[in-house]
Amino acid sequence: MEITWLGHAAFKVEHDGFVIMIDPWINNPNKPKELSLEKIDAILITHAHFDHVGDAAELAKEYSAKVYSIFEVSKIIEKQGVPGDLIVGMNKGGTVDLGGGFKATMVEALHSSTIIDDDGNLIPGGEAAAFVIHTPDGHKIYHAGDTAVFGDMKIISDLYKPDIALLPIGGHYTMDPKEAAYAINNLLTSVRTVIPMHYGTFPVINGKPQELKQQLERDVEVITLTPGQKTRF
Repeated sequence: MEITWLGHAAFKVEHDGFVIMIDPWINNPNKPKELSLEKIDAILITHAHFDHVGDAAELAKEYSAKVYSIFEVSKIIEKQGVPGDLIVGMNKGGTVDLGGGFKATMVEALHSSTIIDDDGNLIPGGEAAAFVIHTPDGHKIYHAGDTAVFGDMKIISDLYKPDIALLPIGGHYTMDPKEAAYAINNLLTSVRTVIPMHYGTFPVINGKPQELKQQLERDVEVITLTPGQKTRF
């Protein structure tokens, strides 16, 4: 299995040719200089903010990829012209079969969720969420979306036992390195590998991976990727 960071909170997860995109704002300011997308099978969206919905509608239409999101975001995606048979609205606690041996469980996140339409109107997008992705080779990836630290991360760890966590560390809008380290040290005790995300895109989200590493109290690997770089498991 390969995990590729595409900048901000966008990731590509691939196993045996099956490709999942998560929060696909692939045209973010730190996007890879070169990005080849031959196929996309599934798209996961954690919440409605523009930097997470990103290019989901365009990618879904181009690659006939199914889009999985909380119900309210699914209606937004539908209004963006994605055919209904490519849209799967769900909610927290639900698990869906993505195909290719992958499943995804929608779990809690603490954050807001709205989108601004073309007329400047603020459209509610339900609640923010996160995903635990169950991979064919036995890994469980926790993409935390945009979130503050919260005590029920322990429930996510206890129930689903993610071993890989994609965690925001930027601060201001999400956890900063100190809060992310607290989550790993005390709540997400099943996690053995952390990939930091949602930092450095804008000046205000300025948390750094090294700050996270310095505050970890467990033997957890922190993999710092550059946009476009992949890691294998």
